[in-house]
Amino acid sequence: MASPVEPITACNATAVTKSDSTAVLFNAVYVGGTGDLALRPVNGTAVTFSGVPAGTIIPLKCDRVMSTNTTATNIVGLNY
Repeated sequence: MASPVEPITACNATAVTKSDSTAVLFNAVYVGGTGDLALRPVNGTAVTFSGVPAGTIIPLKCDRVMSTNTTATNIVGLNY
């Protein structure tokens, strides 16, 4: 018999100001408006997710939400 799975819920949400230089720390990012989303993972180099639909949560621990290459809007940083 399968055991029930508790959904992971965020304990904090922060409106994001896109910046190539400002350090942040999010466990995931919510995209409110469709577009490209450039993130820098905590242990990596920046990556761009192309054509992210509105309402998507990207479960990637990141320390930057880049202004360069980001066209998505209404971005919210989530911490668990």
